[in-house]
Amino acid sequence: MSFWDHLEEFRWTIIRIFIAVFALSILGFIIIPHIFDSVILAPRNSDFITYRFFEKAGEYIPFLPDFSSDSFNVDIININMTTQFMTYISTSFAFGVLFTIPFILYEIWKFISPALYENEAKGVKTAFGFGGIMFVIGCLVGYFIVFPLIFRFLITFRLSESIVNTISLDSYMSNFYTLILIMGLVFEMPLVFWLLSNLGLIYRSFFRKYRRHAVVGSLLAAAIITPSGDPFSLFVVTLPIYALWEISAFVVKKDPPEEEEENLPATID
Repeated sequence: MSFWDHLEEFRWTIIRIFIAVFALSILGFIIIPHIFDSVILAPRNSDFITYRFFEKAGEYIPFLPDFSSDSFNVDIININMTTQFMTYISTSFAFGVLFTIPFILYEIWKFISPALYENEAKGVKTAFGFGGIMFVIGCLVGYFIVFPLIFRFLITFRLSESIVNTISLDSYMSNFYTLILIMGLVFEMPLVFWLLSNLGLIYRSFFRKYRRHAVVGSLLAAAIITPSGDPFSLFVVTLPIYALWEISAFVVKKDPPEEEEENLPATID
């Protein structure tokens, strides 16, 4: 194919992706009003599944924070005239993008695969599939663990009893999107290390050498992600980040064998 043929194929790839995102965004526009309270705003109520799980776990693990309060219910307010409508639009679009990711990856794969050798195509296909799965898992961890724990701590924190905590809709949605996206990207760590390994920059010995540093780094990353600072939230976020480090150690290449020096017999002229 000529350069212009490639450009035309790329143009149609982009068009098909935009059509798919637009179609699923319309579907999201229809569905979002029915799931907004039960899914997106669910962490504001004490009956959220994560709070119930830790409440049950607290019966057997004494040092867990108290999640047993049934009175936890946060009222979210709107202080701008257009915020609710814009949230409706942005959430519908986010729904469309999220559920179009498999199709987007397929379209990208279909565009670049003819230019790859068979062994390269197999590796890239694996990377696309693995990266997509890990991103979804990261988003789920962000939704069910990271965001609820941070949200509950910050909304119940009191500098003074005379101050009543309320939260605006745009503040809630901003933190909701940010934390879930951050966790989705953090879970791409194994894929990044796999790519670096294929470039010959990192091997398995790197993970053995810097394992202790990884523990400290995971703790620091968790401290940045979880501004609450309570030990329980810090531990819960640190654990999956460090687990990603260990998973990365299995997906990278082993150290290349050292070349044996050839011991040639000395010759006498």
